[in-house]
Amino acid sequence: MPTPSLAALPIRRLTLRDLHACADLSEDRGWPREDHKWGLLLTAGKGFGIDDPDGGLVAACVVTEYGTWERLELGAIGMVLVAGRHARQGVGRRLMRHVVSLMGTTPLTLHATPYGRPLYEELGFKVTGRAEMLTGTFTPEGPTSGVETRAATAEDLPAVLRLDEEVFGADRTPLITRLPAFADQLRVAEEDGRIIGYAAAWPNMDTHVVGPLIARDTETAKALISSLAAGTDRPLRTDIDVRHEELLAWAKARGLASVAFNAVMAYGITELPGDWTRRFAPLTVAAG
Repeated sequence: MPTPSLAALPIRRLTLRDLHACADLSEDRGWPREDHKWGLLLTAGKGFGIDDPDGGLVAACVVTEYGTWERLELGAIGMVLVAGRHARQGVGRRLMRHVVSLMGTTPLTLHATPYGRPLYEELGFKVTGRAEMLTGTFTPEGPTSGVETRAATAEDLPAVLRLDEEVFGADRTPLITRLPAFADQLRVAEEDGRIIGYAAAWPNMDTHVVGPLIARDTETAKALISSLAAGTDRPLRTDIDVRHEELLAWAKARGLASVAFNAVMAYGITELPGDWTRRFAPLTVAAG
C-alpha cells in the first residue's frame, strides 16, 4: 500500500503511553530525552501528535491549560517537535494551527527558540519578553541575605497555591500540586510566618532545574536559589526573565553561565497576566 501523505495523517491526543515515543522524538532533534519532564507534561497537560506509519511520531507538542473548569485563562504550548526526516514539510505549522484552533479564544503563550520563532510569528504570536537560560555549578559566596527558607510541607500547599495564582495570574493547581512528587526539592521563603516565595529543583538529565521561582523580591529569589543549590551536587539550570537583571548578574557571578535566549510570545493578549516582578523563572519553558 502507498504511504499516506503527511497532510493526510491524523492528529491525535497523546497519553502517558506515548512518553517514550515523545522522548525518542526529542532525541531525534538533538534535544535531551527528558523522560521525567515529558511525564509531567503529558499528565498535567494535553499532548497532541501525529503517528508515523513507519513507527514513532512524526510530530508532537503539549498544551498546559490554566484557569478553572468553567473558564480557561491561559494555555501554554511547549515541546513542539517534528522528526528530522519530516522537517520543513509544513507538519509543525499544521500541528500548531490545530492546537490554536482547538483553544478557541483562550489566550496562549510559548517560549520560542530563534529557529521556531518565524513560524509562531506567521501564526500571529507576538513577542512580549525574553528569558535567558543559565546553567553551571553554583558556588555560594558572601553573607546570606537574611531571608529565611525551609523545606515546604503539606500544610504549606494552600498558601503556595494562593501566592502562585496571584503572581502567575491564573490558577495552576493541577501543575503545582504535582511538584512534591515531581521535584527533588520544594522550598518556601517565610517572613513572620507568611510565605513570601517558593521554588523547586527538579531532576533533568545531569542537572537540577530551578523552577518555578516565585519571590517577593530579588533578595528572596537569591535566598531560594542558594538554599536549593545547597541541597544538590548537580549543576543548576534555570530560565530567568531578562528584566530581572540583578538576579541574572548575581547568578552569573556564582558560576552559572548563559546558554541561550528564548523569546516569550503570546497570542490573543498583548501582555501575560500576573505580576512579572515576582515571577522570576517558570517551572519549565514548555509550560509557560
